[in-house]
Amino acid sequence: MIGVGGTDWKHYVRRKPNVVKRRIRKGIPDCLRGLVWQLISGSRDLLLMHQGVYEQLVLYETSASELDIIRDISRTFPSHVYFQQRHGPGQRSLYNVLKAYSVYDREVGYVQGMGFLAGLLLLYMSEEDAFWLMVALLKGAVNAPMEGLYLVGLPLVQQYLFQFEKLVKEQLPRLGAHFDQEMINPSMYASQWFITVFSYSFPFPLALRIWDVFLHEGVKVVFKVGLALLKYCQDDLVKLPFEKLVHALRNFPEDALNPDTLLPLAYSIKVSKRLEELAPEYTQMNDRQLQTSNSGKKEQRPKQKQSSLRC
Repeated sequence: MIGVGGTDWKHYVRRKPNVVKRRIRKGIPDCLRGLVWQLISGSRDLLLMHQGVYEQLVLYETSASELDIIRDISRTFPSHVYFQQRHGPGQRSLYNVLKAYSVYDREVGYVQGMGFLAGLLLLYMSEEDAFWLMVALLKGAVNAPMEGLYLVGLPLVQQYLFQFEKLVKEQLPRLGAHFDQEMINPSMYASQWFITVFSYSFPFPLALRIWDVFLHEGVKVVFKVGLALLKYCQDDLVKLPFEKLVHALRNFPEDALNPDTLLPLAYSIKVSKRLEELAPEYTQMNDRQLQTSNSGKKEQRPKQKQSSLRC
């Protein structure tokens, strides 16, 4: 499929897209994963078009986020041998990639969850390759851009959580009603799913298989996997009170995290059309809330002025 160094990839994808989709869903061979991730994300093309840029960013630029990055590095995959050694090669590479991105995109800069993205990529490719794959993801070289997950206020996270809550209520009504009763909302358990694409606290065999599909098909796979997890555990979750429910939603049982069990269930769940419908609904709701907030501020100003005059 990929040819020598990826030379046949684009031709094969054009000729047999369904074969490529099925093969990726089965799991990319680990020895080819780094190269295939670069090909399906579009990052290999970005690297070839911007030779020398990464080195410039690492060696000759400074970042306002450097101290934050240094502080967080030891918290990124702390149990993984590659990142355990203080100032070791893993931590140095992670620092370089995050620092380079914070300089490259100063509007986003650095946000804590980005370390898990960079760390996962560095297990399969060089610093420079990992950097351009992050650029491809956040700027949207192939799929929808992810940068809204990390901008101030996390606007894309808020949208995804709104959409996910709607999907839970529609596709898992019994669990959705129980969540409402116990006052559980997706921000309590699903934010990290979207911010790190399941690379935070989920077993590597599952995270890698999700990333294979995520890079090819986009964020819809995060919704599918999240719904599949809840569906698989629904009978147990609906019996739990608030405290135990929060714990269970952050600590799924081992059998639920088996890729060969969970992913086929996830692929059977349809979300694309509904996500498209819910996106403008979220925007409209947001606009209404903003208008209400602004009108409230306008009403308050004259009262404050009269109050000061009376004083």
